[in-house]
Formats: sequence, structure tokens, C-alpha cells
Amino acid sequence: MKKIALGICSSISIYKACEIIRSFQKENCEVRVIMTANAARLISPRLFSALTGRRVIVGLFEDEIPDEITHVELAREISLLLVAPATANMIGKFASGIADDFLSTFHLAAKCPILIAPAMNEAMYLHKQTQSNIKKLREMGIRFVEPEKGYLACKDEGWGRLAPVGKIVNMSLQLLRKSQSFVGKTFLITAGPTREYSDPVRYLSNPSSGKMGYELAGEALQRGAEVILVSGPTHIIPPPGARVKWVQTAEEMEREVGRHFPKADVLIMAAAVADYKFSTVSSQKIKKQKKSQTIHLVQTLDILQKFGKKKGKRILVGFAAETERIKENALKKAIQKNLDMIVANDIKKKGSGFGSDYNQVTLVFPDGKSIRSSKRTKSEISAMIIDVIEEKIGKGS
Repeated sequence: MKKIALGICSSISIYKACEIIRSFQKENCEVRVIMTANAARLISPRLFSALTGRRVIVGLFEDEIPDEITHVELAREISLLLVAPATANMIGKFASGIADDFLSTFHLAAKCPILIAPAMNEAMYLHKQTQSNIKKLREMGIRFVEPEKGYLACKDEGWGRLAPVGKIVNMSLQLLRKSQSFVGKTFLITAGPTREYSDPVRYLSNPSSGKMGYELAGEALQRGAEVILVSGPTHIIPPPGARVKWVQTAEEMEREVGRHFPKADVLIMAAAVADYKFSTVSSQKIKKQKKSQTIHLVQTLDILQKFGKKKGKRILVGFAAETERIKENALKKAIQKNLDMIVANDIKKKGSGFGSDYNQVTLVFPDGKSIRSSKRTKSEISAMIIDVIEEKIGKGS
């Protein structure tokens, strides 16, 4: 039985939460209700307690001597957090990281997929701040069930009416199925840049931030996978639940990938690995003595090509940062390295690629087929990539 946390806010459409609960129960899902204090003033928590057979959570400190930290323990148990109806206030709290009641605190502790169904007056829904908050949450990977246009509580016609219960429940069930799709599978994902040192203070590297690899790791985790993240130096926080292995050089990354490759079902090489390293490395800082100096570089090992030869039944995904003939160059690499898919992006495009929260990619397959995306957040791109992997695993590829 899957467990769902249903967050209920103080919208006039609160009465529809009863139907949402019943719909989930018909699908053999257990529902744990979390209400805001204002929602509890509109409808007694006892109603939802009677429907679910469980105590409704309203306040952070309801038990004088709690046996457990409820929001942390519940976060470990649930497969989905659905907030329906969601007010502008709660959406703003989620977007700002405010945690001043149980629901907003629980949102920060939850590691599962999150779905929000807004319901409010049209002026509030279309307000620039509300739309900005929704955009921010989308970029964080939170999904929304868009409200509809219709008759509102204020007796006006407009946008902000809670989406139909069937639509909310169906989208929730889709996310629930995805949250279990990789249970028992191990994803080995590389991310970030590598650094090739000439001496203790100088190195060759690139502008990779690691964001794409970290988003892929987060998406795989949300679908139930065990994730081993081999990361070069970055300034971002890894997704909770990932086993992180920190490396600096291409050689260190190759060694760490090799250590975990035997148990991996999927290898995704999202890291921007340096193609060259210094032929010699000084143990001391090289002093500035000459106006010019010749530097000798040698190739690093092609990690993906090495493990492509040992592929077996694993799924291998590579990345290609290109400046010209994007699809042609990516296809050549996919074939040479025995990949199931390569993700190509044009690094000359402004506002996407290295360091950006956005990307625009072409998924290229060894048979020559391709899927091109529009400019989207890296969270959305990661979901697109993982969807393809999920389909391949489903087909037994």
C-alpha cells in the first residue's frame, strides 16, 4: 500500500479533499492528512480523521512529549506529497523555504515527488508574485496541476478554480508509479568538472557547474533508484539520499566509476571530463621565471569508451558539449562508445548549458533517431532523459 501525504490549505474548495481521499483509497493508497491551522477553522480535522482512520496533523507541537520527530518520520514513509487545495500563501512559503507550520516544515523534509493543485481568486493566482513563486517551484522540480477557469467563491468567473478531482488523482497516481519505477535499480552518475593539475595551485578545467548531473541524480532517486554520484568539484549541494564520491582528476573519476560499475544497471556520464592533462606534475608551485613557457599535454583516458566495451546489459548514457554539427558529432560518439543514448547540447547558445539553470538538448540514439527539446530547466531536461531510460528498461533493453 502506497502512502500519500495530503496537504490541505484554507481554500473554499477544501470540501473536494474528501473526494480526493476516497479516490486514493479506491486505488489502495493510504492517505495521511496535514491541515493548516486556517484550514482547520473551515472544516474540523475530525472529518478527515474519520475518512482516513488516522489522526490529522495540524500543529508542529501537538504532542507534549513526542516519541518521534513527526515531520521527519512521516517524510521517510510517504511516496508522494500532494497539496490540494494549495493557497497563494502556502505556495509562497514553499518557494521561499519558510517553515513556520507543520505543512511548510514537512515540505522541506520530504524527499518524494511533490504535486501542488492551486485554488484561489483569479487576481491572486495571476499576480506576478504568485506566478514567480510557481515558476521557482517548477524549476526546483515540483509539479503542478493547473487550476481551471470557472465560477469562483467570490462569485466571479475567472482562473483559479481547483482542477477536477479526477485530474488531480490521475496525475498523482502517475507520479506514484514513477516513484517506484526504479526500485531495485542502481544508477551510477558522474557530474561536474574534473581538474588536471600542473602544480599544487594551477589546473586545467572547464565551466561545468554539476547542475545537470545532480538533477539527474535527484530524478532517479525520486523514482526509487539507488544512486551513486561521482562528482568533481562543485559548489552545489548533492541531492539527499545519493551516495556521493568526490573526485578531482579524470584518473580519479575513472577509478571511482570502475569501483561501482559492476553493480550499476545504468551509467550516466554527465561530467565534463578533461580531455587532456599535463605530461608532468610538479610537487611544488612553478615559479614565474620566463616570459614564455612550453606546456606539454597528453590525452586522458576516455572513461565512457572504456566502460562501453564492458557494457553487457547495462544502459549507458553520455553527454556531448558541441559547438558545430551537433547531431552529427553526437551520433559519431554514440556509435564509437557503444552508447544507448547521448545528450548533445550547443554550448554556444546563450542562457543554457554550462553554469545555467536551463538547457536545450538533442537526445541522439545510435540508430540515427533523435529527440530535440526546447529550452527548459535542467530539472525538466533530467526528467525527459530519465523517462527515456525508464522506457528502455521497461522494454528490457
